[in-house]
Amino acid sequence: MAGKEQRDIEAGPPPPPVEPALGVGMVGYAFMGAAHSQGWRTVGRVFDLPLRPVLAAIGGRDAAAVRAAADRHGWAAAETDWRALIARDDVQVVDICTPGDSHAEIAVAALEAGKHVLCEKPLANSVAEAEAMVAAAEAAAARGQVAMVGFNYRRLPAIAYARRLIADGRLGALRHVRITYLQDWLVDPDFPLTWRLEREHAGSGALGDLGAHAVDLAQYLTGEQLVGVSALTETFVRERPLLAGASTGLSASGASGRGEVTVDDAALFTGRLASGALASFEATRMAAGRKNALRLEINGERGSLAFDLERLNELSFHDHTEPAVSAGFRRILVTEPDHPYLEAWWPPGHALGYEHTFVHQARDLVRAIAAGTTAPAPSFADGLQVQRVLAAVEESAEKNAVYTPVPV
Repeated sequence: MAGKEQRDIEAGPPPPPVEPALGVGMVGYAFMGAAHSQGWRTVGRVFDLPLRPVLAAIGGRDAAAVRAAADRHGWAAAETDWRALIARDDVQVVDICTPGDSHAEIAVAALEAGKHVLCEKPLANSVAEAEAMVAAAEAAAARGQVAMVGFNYRRLPAIAYARRLIADGRLGALRHVRITYLQDWLVDPDFPLTWRLEREHAGSGALGDLGAHAVDLAQYLTGEQLVGVSALTETFVRERPLLAGASTGLSASGASGRGEVTVDDAALFTGRLASGALASFEATRMAAGRKNALRLEINGERGSLAFDLERLNELSFHDHTEPAVSAGFRRILVTEPDHPYLEAWWPPGHALGYEHTFVHQARDLVRAIAAGTTAPAPSFADGLQVQRVLAAVEESAEKNAVYTPVPV
């Protein structure tokens, strides 16, 4: 055997080509920052991607805290000014994980600087801010930039599969949509006044935090928009202890003194979809014993489906065209390679979790950027539509549940 051929065998096959890098800069490092970091850190190790995400920089106002977050989550650099993060040459994607009051300013600046943008939900704190973000996204799309809003529950394999069943007509004409999103982390009246309880930072309470997910899922799954709502909201605990130090996720400690809660604790509303189907929604952070209970059911003329986030690898499906003697809801374990997103994960029956939604979100965004898809789903326009529904809910509640059309 010739010497060169022998050396080639000993050296093994050449390494695969290295994908071009896609530098990510993230603003915010708390609960959502940790979740998004997990997604960016993992996605390239699981899925074959046309671009290689690189955790270039993370930003936050507290220098020590953001440096600690960078070290913990694998970011190469830390910035204390989001403008400096946007200006970095090694950042091509800006991921916004801050409270809602800063979404519009950061997103518009990033888009004008030529960056792609991923922004956590809800898109903004007001319809006007969301409209400005959509205008900036449309201008950026003409330059080939991508702007996406982070409704991560769309990325659950069971939800994506439910969307496929509905789009394929398995439920027929839709009649009812019911979604409840129940949490209990505010049941204690002495839980402190975090930013999520202040309108100037959060925009709204359970409505924007949880209701935004419910509205997006209703519109995503059905492929229709809500055209009108009738709503009630309530703030059960109107004053809370002032915050001592920083909050972590949904945990915090209080100090002396009390401050006013300026957002809702719960929202209850009905709605009508464009087709005439009826919808009902409940969002609360005051449901004792419910930790993250997102549940939905959709009924159509040919069948029904139901989902429970606490059993997130399962979908319940009823085919009403089957003979009554054997018909009924059946449990679909959504872990097969043919189910959405499952081709890169584990053997059938090996379940996924909450954190995987952020991996899938990163996958879809990277692929959209590489493909030049300038209106990925959910787009900023989708986020604006949700914001318009939330505004209509608040308007209806202020008028004692008067039916309120959602502006087009």
